[in-house]
Amino acid sequence: MARSRKKSAYRGLMYVATAGLPLSLRELLRSRLGTPILLVLLAAGLVGSGVLTLQWSNGRPSVAIDRQRAAEVKQAVRERVVAASDGAAETGGSSSVQDVIRRLAAQSLAPADASAVTGNAAVGPAAVQAGTPSEAMLGNAMEPPARPPLSPVSSYQPTIRIATFNIQVFGISKLQKPYVMQVLAEVVRRFDLVAIQEIRSVDDTVMPQFVSLINSTGVSYDVVVGPRLGRTSSKEQYAFVFDTTRIEVDPRSIYTVPDPQDLLHREPLAARFRARGVPPSQAFTFTLVNIHTDPDETSTELDALARVFVGVQQNGTGEDDVILLGDLNVNEDQMGDLSRLPGIAWAVSGVPTNTRGTKTYDNIVFDRRNTIEFTGRWGVLDLMQEFSLTMAQALEVSDHLPVWAEFSVYEGLAGPLALQPGSAPR
Repeated sequence: MARSRKKSAYRGLMYVATAGLPLSLRELLRSRLGTPILLVLLAAGLVGSGVLTLQWSNGRPSVAIDRQRAAEVKQAVRERVVAASDGAAETGGSSSVQDVIRRLAAQSLAPADASAVTGNAAVGPAAVQAGTPSEAMLGNAMEPPARPPLSPVSSYQPTIRIATFNIQVFGISKLQKPYVMQVLAEVVRRFDLVAIQEIRSVDDTVMPQFVSLINSTGVSYDVVVGPRLGRTSSKEQYAFVFDTTRIEVDPRSIYTVPDPQDLLHREPLAARFRARGVPPSQAFTFTLVNIHTDPDETSTELDALARVFVGVQQNGTGEDDVILLGDLNVNEDQMGDLSRLPGIAWAVSGVPTNTRGTKTYDNIVFDRRNTIEFTGRWGVLDLMQEFSLTMAQALEVSDHLPVWAEFSVYEGLAGPLALQPGSAPR
């Protein structure tokens, strides 16, 4: 009986290991030759992930083990197994080895595409003083991470997905809820760049801790964090979290947009980015403007954001792709002067973006005449559906849902967007 269980578990592990491969290759790996082939692939994977390093000395090979990297790999695998086991327990099912294997297999086959759903600044660990935007193009000084990710990065992806997410009152108390943080980390990993609003904490380690959790699976995200803003004692920060293998930021371009007339409760955070993976001279560059309006002053603030949008377009960098995104606290029919700018368009239309499914607050706004890189694809990530949460559990994550839009990685490569404002297809 014990031997039978071991065989069953082994078959299940082979199913996980070969999930998604072509049929002929799956059959080969599940045959008697599968074990030695997988052992060779495992050794190659350990070398590729940085756990093992092959060296030659006096004509003889030697193997060095990076114990820290090995611990990171072990922890990532453990978290996947624990998550699968916890998922079984939460749904009232069993958590046997076979059940866990089946859940891991489902995770490996599950699409990462979110489109199934209705739809003074600091850079990284070092502080950088906010300044005026630089006229220089993004430089080549931003190096890729020293260690490769655990999962191989696709050599070419023709599009990037940019999201906005108001993580309601994001601070230490939310950091102390492991299951909430796991959901938040998984949300970020689904996108190439996420603009975050409502970071509300006096603790400067909140975002570094969050990014560390995101990267615990072997991915490589970094963060730009803005200053604390607000007219009252309750201050908030904006942030941009981005996958450094797909996106790079020009650190000279990060600044808080001036608001000399004090029309905005929290002045927007702006930063310029470039898509990676294509020749720099051909890559899509864009400036993001991160905003969270005051729900009691939306009329005044949306009119002011029209001037902010034009001001960023004319800030001297020559960047024509300006994308304003965040929690506007209004739907597409209440954007005031912002909606009356020539060529203005928005991604989200007619779909609720709050967790309760009753209001459209969050959006991604751009000039369709300039930002032709928009592919026309967008969505709203339903936390309850995607992570099998109850309403109460989803509200512990946030009272807002993540909103995203897709863009070509090539500058000037037109998508199917010859559209009227707000009429983008999903």
